[in-house]
Formats: sequence, structure tokens, C-alpha cells
Amino acid sequence: MKNFTKISLFSLLLATLLISACKKEYDSIETVDDAAIQAYIKANNLTSKMTRDSLGVYYQVLDAGSGSVIANRDSVLFTYEEKSITDATTFYSTSVNGNDGTYFGYMSGKFNDAWKTGLRGLKFGGKVRLLIPSRLGYGKNGNAGLNVPSNAIIDTYITTSTYRKQWQWDDAKIQAYLTSKNLTATKDASRVYYITTTQGTGVDAISESSTVVYKYTGRLLDGTVFDSSTDGTFSTTLSGIFVEGWKSIVKKYTAGAKFRMFIPSDLAYGTSGTGKIPTNAILDFDIEIVSVTN
Repeated sequence: MKNFTKISLFSLLLATLLISACKKEYDSIETVDDAAIQAYIKANNLTSKMTRDSLGVYYQVLDAGSGSVIANRDSVLFTYEEKSITDATTFYSTSVNGNDGTYFGYMSGKFNDAWKTGLRGLKFGGKVRLLIPSRLGYGKNGNAGLNVPSNAIIDTYITTSTYRKQWQWDDAKIQAYLTSKNLTATKDASRVYYITTTQGTGVDAISESSTVVYKYTGRLLDGTVFDSSTDGTFSTTLSGIFVEGWKSIVKKYTAGAKFRMFIPSDLAYGTSGTGKIPTNAILDFDIEIVSVTN
């Protein structure tokens, strides 16, 4: 019993020493982070603009937004950017061709609740800036995929959309693009916009079982080409086309037709994206129907 008691006391002492050592290291990182953030704030004349929360995150509401306050149960569409306070290196930035989105409760819980206080009380369309201590961000391990070094303090900008639904934001983006390029398009019931360049001369209507030969080029709204087949060798039935928005428009044409389509993200690759296509990206296709076989 005495030996057992000695072992127990030794184990308890060892555990206490380990906890104390960890706490000392934790406090040291917290102190170093806070000093670095305060120095950054002072150097950039942000002293009167930044508020420190109980976690040690400094935040500034750049735009409170409008309408109702965002609740945890609300789905929020947003973009954000993460930069280093050391040299302004950008670690992550939402693609200009897409956007992020999740429930507000999940969003505000990012990085050990580091986003929480800054986002609390925000309305749709609001924007905040956060200075996030390393221990609440990517920590001592950093993030190799994003080239984030160990113990990096993150300067983060978060902008929420005024739109509640992805299809609404997509539609607004397409309309804005058409206006900026002085293009006139027809909006299909499927919400795909299309422009006819050349009417088809074929007599065979296209159905789900038709084998169609296409020439096409697929782009993102900034002009980035993600796929192309212009040699007339791409052949498939409509059931073989993954992009849902493609199907409803192709049926309107016959062989020889040339047209352009702007497909909302939910009728394309949606929240998953693929390859060069980011999350929630609108697709811009130039299509030529070479032949139709029924």
C-alpha cells in the first residue's frame, strides 16, 4: 500500500509539473501574440478602431450590414481573406469566381471561436476585420498547404453577402456580368442565361437519348478556361453530361447551332467545385452542335 501511495504521489507530482510547463508555454505564446498584435495595431494607427475580446482576438466592424441580425441557424454566403501581419503575405483568399458559405453557427465557430465576437450582431452584407492570435489560428504547426508558417498571427477580412440564397447571388452576378459586357441574353426557366449566335440547320430534335457531337469551351466569369474541346471529337448523350444546366438549353437547338450559356453554380458543380472550378462558381460556355444522331 505504501509503495502504491508513493507511486500515486509521484504520478500526481509529475502530472502537475507537466501541466505547469504547458501552461507556462501557453501563457508565453499568448503574451507574445498579444504584444505583436498591439505593436501592429499601433504601427497602422488602428488603436481607436480595434476592440479586444475575451479570447484575445482584436476586431473591427467595417460595415454592420443591413436588415436583420444574422442568427446561428441562418445560412450565410461570404468571402474572406487571410493575411500575415508580418509581411502581408496572403495565405487564403476566396476565389473571385466563387464564394464560401455555411450556417452562421459553424462560421462563427471557426478557429476555436476566433470569428465569434467579431461576427456577433452582424447583419447580412456586413464586413469585419479580425486579428487572430496564432494559438487560435493555425498554431505552432502552421499550414503547409496554405504556406502558413508556425505561430502566424492572421489578419482576416470577412464579407457576408446581402443574398440569403446562392441562386439569388448567382443570378445577380450573371446579370452584372452581362451588363458590364453589354450582352443581351435570354433567361430560361431553369435560370440559365443563353445567347444564340447561329441558329441550327438540322432537322433532328435533341432528346435524352440523342448522341450529340459538340465543340465547346468552358470558362469562369473572369475568362479562365477550365475545359475545351474544339476538334469535333467530343460525343455524348445528354445523360452523360454532368452539368445539369447544359441539358435544358441544348434541347432548344439542332445541328449547326452556336450559342453561349451562363450556368448558375447549383446547376453546375455547386458547393464541391472540381479542378480549376472553385466552390459556387458560375460557368460560361461557348457551344457548337456539330451533329445529332437519334
